[in-house]
Amino acid sequence: MNTANPQLEGLYMAIAGINRLLVEKQLLTHEEIREILGEVERAVLTDPKSQSVSASHVKAMAFPIRLLLLANDAAEKGAQPSFEALARKIGQQEQKEVL
Repeated sequence: MNTANPQLEGLYMAIAGINRLLVEKQLLTHEEIREILGEVERAVLTDPKSQSVSASHVKAMAFPIRLLLLANDAAEKGAQPSFEALARKIGQQEQKEVL
């Protein structure tokens, strides 16, 4: 395992927590967070530079955005899934896209 992965996992979950707090403090809504993360994901996936890297590289770039989208959706339902649960769900979604 890459030694940076635990640090990144912690960072993603911290950002998810900050997003929840922004909603709780009524500074943003879940929908606003979903919209901006969707915009960022589309930008990553359609960036002309992404044509010069592998598909797995682009997926890796989109992973944290997708994780935060899922965490936002879960928070909207009152849930706080673990990093592992969110990552597993991303993997399942990607498998469905392939099929």
